[in-house]
Amino acid sequence: MIILGLVLLLIGFLTGLSLLYYIGAILLILGVIFLVLGRTGRPVGGRKVWF
Repeated sequence: MIILGLVLLLIGFLTGLSLLYYIGAILLILGVIFLVLGRTGRPVGGRKVWF
């Protein structure tokens, strides 16, 4: 999710499409939040470990 957010953020920034820019920023922030929650041991989405 973090990588997808970065890609959309860059595409939105380079092309000038603000919608892609905002969606990329939201996905990037959510990815970081899920990463932090997963690292602290809290289950994300009902699962403790994703394989």
